[in-house]
Amino acid sequence: MTDDLPSGPTAESDLNKGIVNRRRALMMGAVTASAVVSIKPALAQTAGSVLNCEIPVPGNHASGGYIAADGKVVPSDTPGAYPPAGRNFTGEEVRRAMNGRSLPGTSRDQSEAYVNYIRRLQSGQSGFTCYASLQMPR
Repeated sequence: MTDDLPSGPTAESDLNKGIVNRRRALMMGAVTASAVVSIKPALAQTAGSVLNCEIPVPGNHASGGYIAADGKVVPSDTPGAYPPAGRNFTGEEVRRAMNGRSLPGTSRDQSEAYVNYIRRLQSGQSGFTCYASLQMPR
């Protein structure tokens, strides 16, 4: 044997420990990589479902009601109130409207009234879960 290489039982033990530690590190890397691969699609799917969920304006709890500028549901003969939307809005459409764009098929003022209505939704009302999901940080 040469002088620069350790020999004896201690050297073999140290060598085996190094191999075991490298194996563990590789195994941990593999486990971590598979966890990342499993989690990312789930998060993407969740984000996608939030943007595709729907919010009726008004919801079932107030069907037939008109929407006032402040978002309250009012009788149809209320001056300045807007008729029901006629279709549900997706989470993506609502998110855009909350950031300054208008909801599709609405005037600027009508869109603002509908967004105010959506902001007033409470637990148990149609569209609340979708709206609450839009408020969650991603």
